[in-house]
Amino acid sequence: MMRDLLSEKLRSYAPENALEQERAVRDLMQHYVLAGLARAGLFKEAFFHGGTSLRILFGMSRFSEDLDFMLLRPRRAFRWQPYLDRVAETCAREGIDLELRDRSEVDGAVKKAFLKTDSVGKLVLLDLPFSRDQRARVRVKLEIDTNPPAGSKVESAFIRFPSTVGIAVQSLASGFATKSHALLCRSYVKGRDFYDLLWYVDRRVVPDLPLLQNALDQQGPWAGKGVEVTRSWYLDAMAARVASIDFAAARADVMPFVPSREQESVARWSQDLFSYQLRRLAEMWPEPGKGATRPKQGKRGASRSRPRRR
Repeated sequence: MMRDLLSEKLRSYAPENALEQERAVRDLMQHYVLAGLARAGLFKEAFFHGGTSLRILFGMSRFSEDLDFMLLRPRRAFRWQPYLDRVAETCAREGIDLELRDRSEVDGAVKKAFLKTDSVGKLVLLDLPFSRDQRARVRVKLEIDTNPPAGSKVESAFIRFPSTVGIAVQSLASGFATKSHALLCRSYVKGRDFYDLLWYVDRRVVPDLPLLQNALDQQGPWAGKGVEVTRSWYLDAMAARVASIDFAAARADVMPFVPSREQESVARWSQDLFSYQLRRLAEMWPEPGKGATRPKQGKRGASRSRPRRR
């Protein structure tokens, strides 16, 4: 039954080559880990965010390597191990053996853990459309920010595979704010950031500016400078960032993570395209006093909105 469930889910991805197949196998494992973390109670004190959350819960088509989380309230003493033990127990009951490595003891606000297995690949091996080394391991990295910027809005959502569980997830407006922080502050070019920028604008999402201001004040070149993040400041800063990007490097970074059907579109990335997208964002985002209300400053940590069903 376990193999039939996995095989049916795998067929829904319709991989067009061995690389897309490998992404799909990893995605299956990410679902099992996410469900295990939910059963272990992680979402009582943390929420899901980042690229994988956009793919699993909001339908973004690019793949992502990590499962990223933020604590609802800062807690430097957080450790992954109690949650990993529960995930391992849950997966073992499904025939998936995990190797675990908790790196929470490493200094820094972001606590990491690593999981790997060859069980999933073996279970679906006979139903894979492309050949795969059955010894190849599927790896999943977990990261959690134990000192997040204040003000994230959190919603309730659900995943249905491998079973129905509730997930606390960062809202799209808050997600756009934290992605904007990465776009503005990252010291290297990460094409996946720019893919996500296009995705948010295409869905007419505007960033949560108070959250972005808190993030900029906490980390990056504007840290501690008390910059006032307005709509105008944001659009100017993003335009300057776009003007500085090597889009050949951005395209090369993101290509391994997008499906074949989108690669021709990514190959056309340019400064002109992203400048146009920023103009689109400006047009859909009213200036203060013209129908827009600026959200109130968030308190320390995250706030929850009404549950949403998916």
